[in-house]
Amino acid sequence: MRFSVYQVSRKGGRDKNEDRMGYCYTRDSGLFALADGMGGHPQGEVASQLALQTLAALFQRDARPSLAEPLRFLHEAIIAGHHQLLRYATEQGLMDTPRTTIVACVLQGNTAYWAHCGDSRLYLVRGDKLVTRTRDHSYTELQEALARVVPMADRVNRNVLFTCLGSPGKPVIDTAGPLVVYPGDRLMLCSDGLWGTVDDTVITGVLARNPISEAVPELVELALRAGGEGSDNVTVLAVEWEAAEDLDSAGGVSTMSLGDEVFASTIQASLGTGSAGDELDDAEIERSIREINEAIERSSSKRR
Repeated sequence: MRFSVYQVSRKGGRDKNEDRMGYCYTRDSGLFALADGMGGHPQGEVASQLALQTLAALFQRDARPSLAEPLRFLHEAIIAGHHQLLRYATEQGLMDTPRTTIVACVLQGNTAYWAHCGDSRLYLVRGDKLVTRTRDHSYTELQEALARVVPMADRVNRNVLFTCLGSPGKPVIDTAGPLVVYPGDRLMLCSDGLWGTVDDTVITGVLARNPISEAVPELVELALRAGGEGSDNVTVLAVEWEAAEDLDSAGGVSTMSLGDEVFASTIQASLGTGSAGDELDDAEIERSIREINEAIERSSSKRR
């Protein structure tokens, strides 16, 4: 595989940044993910980080060097992250469970697969056209879809989601793919801090006109300026497939020389929550992820 990747995350006007992002890859498969910890619930930054760590751990286990069933992997890994949050809340004695949205994409061969829960989005831009984007799990998007069938007068708050990881009920996870990607295609993952203040047409135009190393910072700055002093966290991760940019530059990746067992990841291995008393140590993280792996193995064996 050959791709360029560029990512930026800014706190904006909030006290802390509860967004997390990162990517992993082997010789034949790449995983790109972004999570937005939800305000109004405890430790949003722990929720987003733990969800990404679970994805990365399972990707490392299953991509040898490619995933047999990318869509199944995405669905099961996101559900595993959800259960990890429930387990964490129980073990920490929390009255409420940390919650997060998530969007994740697998690039493998010349195809893309993705999944999301909540309102963190994926955009796919080809040339100057927006090919597709995810549809939020919000009452606003649901209302707009229903309004095409039944007229609805009242509007609802765009921030109200009907599903996320860490919620009491089973998360709703939408998956898509396989979709063939072409050289120069750009996939962008972002939190609602971007699309909440920057229109889709502007997002598409900026991605289409500029290298991703310039487009991502520009979009983040547009969102921060539009959001003003109370701006939300803004996080953007963009990938250009078979990038025309020089792969020797920052963000350029070629996996063709990697061995079968080589795994690389930018997803952090520890959970810093801003307070030493709230941190998870590596041993606890590894134990929790091992429990997830064992649960998935048991589930898989029952299906067989």
